[in-house]
Amino acid sequence: MKRTIVLIYSLVILLLSTGFIDAIKISVENHIKLSDDSSYQIGTGIYDITGPAAETNLMGYAMPGQISMGLHFRQRARAFVFIDSEGNRAVYVSTDSCMIFQEVKIQVIKDLQEIFGQDLYTHDNVLLSGTHTHSGPAGYSEYALYGITSLGFYQKNFDTICNGIVQAIVKAHKSVQPARMLTQQGELWNSNINRSPYAYDNNPEEEKATYDANVDKNMTVIRIEDMNGNPFAAISFFAVHCTSMNNTNHLISGDNKGYASYLWEKQVNGQSSLPGQGPFIAAFGQSNEGDVSPNTRGPTCRDGKPCDYKTSTCNGKVEECWALGPGTDGDMFESTQIIGGNQFNKALELFNNATIQVSGKIQYRHTWKPFTNISVESPYNSGVEGATTCRGAMGYSFAAGTTDGPGAFNFVQNDNHTSNPFWNFIGGFIAKPTPEQTACQAPKPILIDVGMVEPIPWVPDVMPLQIITLGQIVLVAVPGEFTTMSGRRLRNTVREIIGQSIENPIVLIAGLANTYSGYIATFEEFQIQRYEGASTVFGPHSLGAYMQEFGKLAQSIVDGTDVDPGTFPRNMSGHTPFFLPPVIVDVAPKFDDFGDIYTDVSTSTPYSINQTVTVIFYGANLRNNFMTESSFLTVDQLQSNGQWTTILNDGDWDTKLYWKMHDLGFSLITIDWTISPITQPGTYRITHSGYAKKDPFSDNLTFYQGISSNFNVQ
Repeated sequence: MKRTIVLIYSLVILLLSTGFIDAIKISVENHIKLSDDSSYQIGTGIYDITGPAAETNLMGYAMPGQISMGLHFRQRARAFVFIDSEGNRAVYVSTDSCMIFQEVKIQVIKDLQEIFGQDLYTHDNVLLSGTHTHSGPAGYSEYALYGITSLGFYQKNFDTICNGIVQAIVKAHKSVQPARMLTQQGELWNSNINRSPYAYDNNPEEEKATYDANVDKNMTVIRIEDMNGNPFAAISFFAVHCTSMNNTNHLISGDNKGYASYLWEKQVNGQSSLPGQGPFIAAFGQSNEGDVSPNTRGPTCRDGKPCDYKTSTCNGKVEECWALGPGTDGDMFESTQIIGGNQFNKALELFNNATIQVSGKIQYRHTWKPFTNISVESPYNSGVEGATTCRGAMGYSFAAGTTDGPGAFNFVQNDNHTSNPFWNFIGGFIAKPTPEQTACQAPKPILIDVGMVEPIPWVPDVMPLQIITLGQIVLVAVPGEFTTMSGRRLRNTVREIIGQSIENPIVLIAGLANTYSGYIATFEEFQIQRYEGASTVFGPHSLGAYMQEFGKLAQSIVDGTDVDPGTFPRNMSGHTPFFLPPVIVDVAPKFDDFGDIYTDVSTSTPYSINQTVTVIFYGANLRNNFMTESSFLTVDQLQSNGQWTTILNDGDWDTKLYWKMHDLGFSLITIDWTISPITQPGTYRITHSGYAKKDPFSDNLTFYQGISSNFNVQ
């Protein structure tokens, strides 16, 4: 069996080269019940979820060669616990990860129940959502399609993500205080575009005419403050892909939403605060970003000519058509700053002008729904009698990638044909589509029949459907990437139903939540078979099924009735191997000089604002220890009393850490610090810390540290 898995992995890698918790019981406090329905108890927590910064595939672009080779700034989980006046509670967590996988949600709930008991935090009232950064380590799903380029399931990375989410929730649980929420909505322009306008244009003209753009410009911000009006948290929802960092990037990054959180938390907690520390927490949650790009200059060919509108190709090749961000010459770091900065600035404006009082009960509904053969009835069936969802399948245009990250092998978007004998053979080898499956998925030409693979499908087929209401705020947790129009239709469906019992509901899509099932395009967009349609796993009636089933949850809230918990998903534990070899041994000069200087800073001439200080250390493989809630580097300033104070670490924007294998077993660690305008003149140093595996026959790790020479900033 494993030999077959290895063969299948190898074949599909070729295709896709396109592109601890401590089980300590915590007592459940008797949180105070408040009589005012606009008063809540709210707690917040933040924790590090950064994974391996070396040799590990980055999740999102499915590019086997895009492996981690350092760290720009850390990924974090930001958790919010809400309790209403009747004691009902719910949790929202936004993570700087590509998405939440099924196994993550299940493990998080299991860990929480070991701490708090079976009833306090459950699948029903805990919502986990990913920001969709494409610059975080992969390997944390046991479903094969999402673990191919990461060479399988990376247990240590999975544990780090789960533990970080749990610890953030524990912090939020412990910090609950009487609080209230205000909200405000507005529009943010010049920060997102539609990357598949040809597919969007296939939606009905009368429907498109009701909107002022082909992507959602609306932003919703929730201001959280104590009973004296002092704010201590914020949550923002805005639809845009976290693909400002493109598929040539090798540094771990939270991308534009992670940067927006960093900016806001730094501003409120103080410029001297270190990332992940301080009382104020700001989450920039993801929404219906399926066809929404941050690369606002749009796609162009390498020669400057426009890409083909329908296929996003240049001279017939997708590899030549790239979308550029707003940074100078498309610079991805500058583009991340601009798009992240735009989100922060608009969110801050709405936050400061928030006037809509959030009031009302906390309610929630959740069900596990098998999604492979749902009968979709009117009015959700797009006028098709006998409409159903299908077993999962990926279309040919899935392999073409997008203008944010093109594919290869002559796959193109807007492809409804199966004319390539070689890829037909590869797809048929993995799982040959039946005539019924081909008809159900039409007009999608099936490349990989992921739902028909035996013995276990390559994608999850039981979807967690969840709605949480925080007063009139309605969070619809979707297990995938809804396109712009798909999200609009779902919001309208839920709003129309839930508005029977909640006055003026504000319905929000919480994207990439609780599990991941690819994309959800509209029925009309599916016919075009661009990337989003080809990646709509359960067929052309996927959106209709989601609207129908989420509508049932909304009606249950209106009626005050329970819902069937549904069919709990299969246990995936142990089904996916991991083929990335472990770290064998680390080597340094004289075998023990880890932390020694390879290239020092300049000590003869002072550095100035906007210059970059660089130092290179002999180090070790960064996979040995992820330095969770710590740092691989510090920038220290010498104080007047002769003591050193850390002013920056590897969670800060102004630093970058690069890892490189030098000869066999040697690791060179390059640290860059770009001096910001707020830096005070003085004497500084840069340090690097890590763990080395000195003995190939032992798992023991040895801590080491290196320190640069002192240097001056004028």
